[in-house]
Amino acid sequence: MPETIFMQPEMRAETSQWIARPEALRELPEAMDAVGREAGLPPLLGISAAITGLRARLRRLANMDTPVLLTGETGVGKDVAARWLHYLSPRSAGPLVRINCAALPQELVESELFGYEAGAFTGAQRRQVGKFEAAHRGVLLLDEISELPSPLQAKLLQVLQDGEFYRLGGIQPVRSDTRVVAAANVCLAQAVKQGKFRADLLYRLRVIEIRIPPLRERREDIPLLLAHLSGHYAAQLRQPLPAMTPEIAECCAGYAWPGNVRELANFAQRWIALGDAEARGLLEPAPESGSDSAPVATDGLWPKPASLAHLSREAARQTETQLMLRALESTRWNRRQAAHQLGISYKSLLNKLRKMDAENRAAVILPATQA
Repeated sequence: MPETIFMQPEMRAETSQWIARPEALRELPEAMDAVGREAGLPPLLGISAAITGLRARLRRLANMDTPVLLTGETGVGKDVAARWLHYLSPRSAGPLVRINCAALPQELVESELFGYEAGAFTGAQRRQVGKFEAAHRGVLLLDEISELPSPLQAKLLQVLQDGEFYRLGGIQPVRSDTRVVAAANVCLAQAVKQGKFRADLLYRLRVIEIRIPPLRERREDIPLLLAHLSGHYAAQLRQPLPAMTPEIAECCAGYAWPGNVRELANFAQRWIALGDAEARGLLEPAPESGSDSAPVATDGLWPKPASLAHLSREAARQTETQLMLRALESTRWNRRQAAHQLGISYKSLLNKLRKMDAENRAAVILPATQA
């Protein structure tokens, strides 16, 4: 791991409690939305402002029968948000149909979306209903919409405008009452600038845009998520729950989680199967020969993934800086008391503060009169 991250004692205690007693999650109504839990939906779990705001926005926007664009990095749970939108909407009695635009060969996307008539091509012996028809009076999730081929982008735009389309090989228009929810893990505005995505289609899809925050923006949710996931996978793998240790807690709090909740789920499984040391070792960044500077998204709906080493170091630096400043503020800048609160030596704290000041990474003013 990079430099040590000082985890707040109260967070460590709460994490240990949730690992030891997964049922405690059900005692936190603010952590899991009761409506979603009772419906059996995947949890949008967390107590952070980011996740509670997301749950509230999904509830508010579900009734607006317009296209929705879900944006966010890989692994943040865009498919979970789509299921919530479907369940909370008046279309919940209808189907939720999902198609991954990147998982199909280009020549099959059109027939999958719009269906085909018998004889439309070799092997088409009977009429086949497409995903748009299958989602009639329900919701159609177009995952990885950025991978939709250009000719089909134009056809999708026409469907959104007119509400009708033609099956492949068909001559009669087909109408489908479908709400379209699109998901993207890249910046579509940047794809428009690069000529890879139609601007008019983006405007149609982005009537409502919902950004799913990455895990690094809601670190206070990591203990809850880890407790929930470890409990789930321990039961699935028929293994005992591992005991929470300070090393695991600090490792998870300081790691950047570029794979977001999906990566945390994988970590929970490795932790149960392999134990502390091996699980933590897989989170440590490997040395890289190239530059570790993070690319900045020019249009950024969210930051583009940087190198794992850089993300881990940057997350460690930011977390350590915030905890040190918080300790200094709570002790009125008494550095000895702050060092004791952080669990480090007075000399170590001074060295870290000097380093921060020298690198101009934080506007830290050290009062000369306090010890």
